[in-house]
Amino acid sequence: MASEPATVKNRSPWLWVPSLYFAEGIPYVIAMTVSVIMYKTMGVSNAALAFWTSVLYLPWVIKPIWSPFVDVISTKRNWVLITQFILGCCFIGVALVVRLPLWFALTLIVLWIIALASATHDIAADGFYMIGLDAHQQTWFVGIRSTFYRMAMIVGQGLIVMLTGYIMSKTGLKPVSITAMAVPPNEIMQVLDENNLPAIKASEQPNIVVIPAEVKVPIYNPAEPGSDSANVFICLSAPPKKEETVVVNFGRKKGSKDIWLTSASRLEFTNENWNKPVKVTLKVDHRLREPVVSQFEATAGDIPFSWAVSFGILGVFFLLICLYHKVMLPTGLETVRTKSQELKASWFMVFSSFFRKKGIVSALLFLLFYRLAESQLVKMASPFLLDSQEAGGLALTTTQVGFVYGTVGIICLTIGGILGGIVAARNGLKRWVLWMALAINIPDLVYVYLSYVQPDNFMIVTICVAIEQFGYGFGFTGYMLFMLYLAEGEYKTSHYAIATAFMALGMMLPGMISGKLQDLMGYRTFFVYIMFCTIPSFLVASLVKIDPDFGKKKIEN
Repeated sequence: MASEPATVKNRSPWLWVPSLYFAEGIPYVIAMTVSVIMYKTMGVSNAALAFWTSVLYLPWVIKPIWSPFVDVISTKRNWVLITQFILGCCFIGVALVVRLPLWFALTLIVLWIIALASATHDIAADGFYMIGLDAHQQTWFVGIRSTFYRMAMIVGQGLIVMLTGYIMSKTGLKPVSITAMAVPPNEIMQVLDENNLPAIKASEQPNIVVIPAEVKVPIYNPAEPGSDSANVFICLSAPPKKEETVVVNFGRKKGSKDIWLTSASRLEFTNENWNKPVKVTLKVDHRLREPVVSQFEATAGDIPFSWAVSFGILGVFFLLICLYHKVMLPTGLETVRTKSQELKASWFMVFSSFFRKKGIVSALLFLLFYRLAESQLVKMASPFLLDSQEAGGLALTTTQVGFVYGTVGIICLTIGGILGGIVAARNGLKRWVLWMALAINIPDLVYVYLSYVQPDNFMIVTICVAIEQFGYGFGFTGYMLFMLYLAEGEYKTSHYAIATAFMALGMMLPGMISGKLQDLMGYRTFFVYIMFCTIPSFLVASLVKIDPDFGKKKIEN
């Protein structure tokens, strides 16, 4: 039995459209991008984090299957409120479980619920936008909704990550720096090993202990094999709290890259091993002939606590925005459908008509392979920026990654997207699709450059990421426009949802293996491999069939 519509209570779109799409963008960027950064800082391997965060795409892959049932179970307005409440509770859930012993499995479960709720929220929000606004208003507010969705990405991928990094820097243990000098072998007076360590001074509270404070690494001498390294020992001065793990990250902060770390840069200390010094080994480049100096630093911010605070803030925000939308979303605009047989028939009709479209094979290949390179790059970009220089990364702080990738990067991505829309509207998608394929792929070369050079200059890194993200924004415009083109016809909304499912599938499957490939290849070879993965993008862009007039601005006589 269909419910009777209530009295319509409308609200100005300015009171709910911006906030609705801001709320739509936050959980997506948390599930797809911020989760990668969180797991990287928590010590998860690149292979594991890439695989499991790619699985989070699954709700968007299968979204078209249950999207028709949203109207059957309840109204779109109710679904918006329900999913926002669930998202708020789940964000708080991540904050509560991230410090538990089984935190990895528990956070993955909660994040998958976040992804499922987010995909359902997308269905409901887009549907409510269409019934809450007339045709003119929909056209007028399309730019507004896109702007606030991008703002959500800046907040989630930028400000939240920067906040987390700031909390890390202000919590945990005080950083300890050491100076490493590469000198001729005859200047080495004593080689430090496990048998001649000085006594460690105990303290009431744990502090990082690095022995020695100044280390001399012998310059390589062909006549003395093995004379090109020196050891540093790290431990704590007191036990941490029971069942607490202190993570110490050790790596080069500044100075010559000719001195590098050959062993693990991430050390974990518990109540059992806190006073057992862990050996890390520094080595010099065999080509080095002159003395050089580097500074290494050991840091131990409270990483789980930092993420708990950030996710807790997100949770409270979503509960508040749910209350806001309960008041501000228009009411009485829709009823609940209950004609299940009719729905079943239309569901099969929608899917069958999509796969009967002219040129569907080339269209599906385009959806699956246009972003083959980007789907793998995006999973490894943040780990690359965060990893130590010894591991092939750039050793940026979490705060720096939040700024360069989540703030500057998103701004450049937005500008690129706007420019892509302008040129496509002027000349049509067909004319620009190959240029957009070039734009989304060729700038990936900056990561090849960054991996080989490993610049210490933060401005250079920022410029490189800005270039890549600008190209991505410009090139992704072609992808979005093609999905709109493919969706044209009787079931436009449903066909667009199916197209987005293939988009998510094209991101999920390559992304699942990207971390394992990077572990096998190393960053340098991986980014070169990424450039080879751009080739299918050019092929599908050249083969896909597009109406030359699609996207062109119509000139009225």
